[in-house]
Amino acid sequence: MRAMVLERIGERPVLRDRPVPEPGTGEVLVRVSACGVCRTDLHVGDGDLPEPSLPVILGHEVVGTAEAVGSNVSGVEPGDRVGVPWLGWTCGACRFCSSGRENLCPRARFTGYTRDGGFAEYLATDARYCFRVPDRFGDAEAAPLLCAGLIGYRSYRMTGDAPRLGLYGFGAAAHILCQIAAHEGREVFAFTRPGDRRGQGFARSLGAAWAGGSDEQPPAPLDAAIIFAPVGDLVPAALQAVDRGGRVVCAGIHMSDLPSFPYRILWEERSIVSVANLTRDDGIGFMAAAGDVPLQTHVEIHPLEDAATAMQRLRDGEVEGAAVLTP
Repeated sequence: MRAMVLERIGERPVLRDRPVPEPGTGEVLVRVSACGVCRTDLHVGDGDLPEPSLPVILGHEVVGTAEAVGSNVSGVEPGDRVGVPWLGWTCGACRFCSSGRENLCPRARFTGYTRDGGFAEYLATDARYCFRVPDRFGDAEAAPLLCAGLIGYRSYRMTGDAPRLGLYGFGAAAHILCQIAAHEGREVFAFTRPGDRRGQGFARSLGAAWAGGSDEQPPAPLDAAIIFAPVGDLVPAALQAVDRGGRVVCAGIHMSDLPSFPYRILWEERSIVSVANLTRDDGIGFMAAAGDVPLQTHVEIHPLEDAATAMQRLRDGEVEGAAVLTP
């Protein structure tokens, strides 16, 4: 099979011929139809995340068809369309798994990072972490749901019922979440790179009540903010934008160092919280919500062998919505 493989940190993924994997116990062999390109793929390639299982096939926003199943598999049969997310395996026995916090499992394995991912024609994956994808989405349109949507949704739930919601970094996750929040009657304030008029117009077209640069203050105090951009300097900016009692959610798996900031902008019961990975309950809940909301993902499609080009476009902020690879 063809696969885009990251062989060394700091280098571009390269096209290689790999054997089609055999599904092991509890695993499913998935024929990949589409795989989204996520900022986390950049973090893996840049070495921001420690000890990737090199060489590794990148990609963790996978949509495909179950081709074969290993032993001890239930809930997935050959021919089923499935989605494969970032969280690829957990031990099921540690205190985090036993208390409904499998996203914090210290032995967890991750698709496209510590086990091979979906920048390929096939992948073998743990059947427990395969999700049913809403029928109304095509394969390419569904791919961003598997990380941008899932992590965005977990972050969104951490904001409670905040009526005014700020989204810092208007990429794949924010463009999905903006539509959900607007549909639920929240006022969305979108923050883009300073001067990104195209991105701001895109945000308004998806239901944002206001859009401006991340160096601007919103026209009204926010009740909560989610930071998708991996920029530590945005934390104090968001703290200054939220009202007393407001919450700032850091949604990325990696972020540059936070600068020092005066205690007064945290005071009055403002809080900062991070989001780590996802749980199966997140996946089930989000896929149900995505099927009910008039949600449209915006994708630009690239052939598998152009993975490096798609990643560079994402790095340069040129992707409107999400980039998706199709084998």
